[in-house]
Amino acid sequence: MTIAVITFDLDNTLWDVEPALLRAEQAQQEWLLQHRPGSIDAYDHDALWEFKKSVWQRHPHLAHHVSQMRIQMLYELQIAAGFDEKQAHGGARLAFDAFLAERHKVVLYEEALEVLQVLAQHYTLGALTNGNADIYKTDAGEYFDFAFLAEDIGASKPRPDMFHAALERAGVGPQQIVHVGDDPEHDIRGARDVGMHTVWMNARGQAWPGGERADQEIDNLRQLPQAIASLHTA
Repeated sequence: MTIAVITFDLDNTLWDVEPALLRAEQAQQEWLLQHRPGSIDAYDHDALWEFKKSVWQRHPHLAHHVSQMRIQMLYELQIAAGFDEKQAHGGARLAFDAFLAERHKVVLYEEALEVLQVLAQHYTLGALTNGNADIYKTDAGEYFDFAFLAEDIGASKPRPDMFHAALERAGVGPQQIVHVGDDPEHDIRGARDVGMHTVWMNARGQAWPGGERADQEIDNLRQLPQAIASLHTA
């Protein structure tokens, strides 16, 4: 079958997510320090990490809902600091808004927009992410026909749910989709298990961890059109 659809993971596939996450965490911290004094002042990095893990353990039903999990963590921090329910709920939402505003200020890989523009002329493009980045709040949004977040679906990659959602939305069979992602487990195995073609975006030069490899491997998005052409040929 002819390839008709390309789906992309987002973080570390279309951009390096670390700088945006660091800025987002800093914005969240500054909001809390200013508006909810005492909520995080006593926590160093390790202590805050332990607090986050305790929230995850108490709320396993939020495992695939990264935004709600963060809001819950922010709420519990404020409750623990003595703020009342109303203050904690409102503060959790506002602190999260500060986080999310910076989280979306991603800097796409230098070649990303050029490559996406070319691909969008020939393929339907979709975004599939376990994170809470909204592709439509980035400069790449105009090239995408659909997007799914794990928290919308209720299941994270490599579970098949998000891939099945893409198949249903695109109205094609799995052999007509190529999924591009940086994570060998979440992206490559997950997509392969539902029958999709796969391209491993290995921008960080990592060694393959073992198991069946992706159909194609690239370390720069400029290589993607040729990688997809090779799949057509195969």
